[in-house]
Amino acid sequence: MDPLEARARFARERVARLATIRPDGSPHLVPIVFALEEDVVWIAVDDKPKRSRDLRRLANVEVEPRVCVLADRYEDRDWSLLWWVRGDGVARVVRDPDGIGRAASLLGAKYPQHADHPPRGPAIAIEVDRWSGWAAAP
Repeated sequence: MDPLEARARFARERVARLATIRPDGSPHLVPIVFALEEDVVWIAVDDKPKRSRDLRRLANVEVEPRVCVLADRYEDRDWSLLWWVRGDGVARVVRDPDGIGRAASLLGAKYPQHADHPPRGPAIAIEVDRWSGWAAAP
């Protein structure tokens, strides 16, 4: 799959997974909702119930900014429809009001829940430098 097709498939998906690296080198994987702007994946801490707004993914990015995002399509009855797309890049935690507002605006345009209750952040901006993927059929 070429990078442009990979990015287009990723952008259409509603859910992906974010992989960060813990300080001990082990992976940390969480499901995310996201918005894609060019080659920047935006994620924000929203108001869903959490123990804290100081999430492990934020701390991980601040120590090791290399991350990966993955979206995929699975079809139980027709494996010719299977595909996955991965974006590798460098992330940064966004805490300034303008950056959080940008993330909230993009997420609100994609998800009605975020339009109704904009995420207050912090946010993560991932500059994807490599899109790759695989599809069972073109």
